[in-house]
Amino acid sequence: MTTNIWHNPRCSKSRLTLALLEEQGIEPVVRLYLEDAPSLAELELVVDQLGMSPWELLRRGEKIFKELALTKESGDDALLSAMSQHPILIERPVVIHGAGAALGRPPENVLSLLD
Repeated sequence: MTTNIWHNPRCSKSRLTLALLEEQGIEPVVRLYLEDAPSLAELELVVDQLGMSPWELLRRGEKIFKELALTKESGDDALLSAMSQHPILIERPVVIHGAGAALGRPPENVLSLLD
């Protein structure tokens, strides 16, 4: 079964999550999502796999978040579209394994996918 990670090498949590997967003997497919942004359809699927709302996957401290004037009332479609167009808005790292996904915050969250 393939394991994928939406990875930002500049993020400590992302680096720790990748290292944790490797310690478990997993060589994930690494997607540098800031350079290779997920499509709207991919984001919709991952949000569903995570069992989260788009709002929960949104990095609200980013400058572009404020510039876009996004709010909790913006609506899921608007939030997903913003994340697809501005992948810096996607909380990281996201690990996808089979039909499941987990947010590596903290990195140990991803271990539940591997059982």
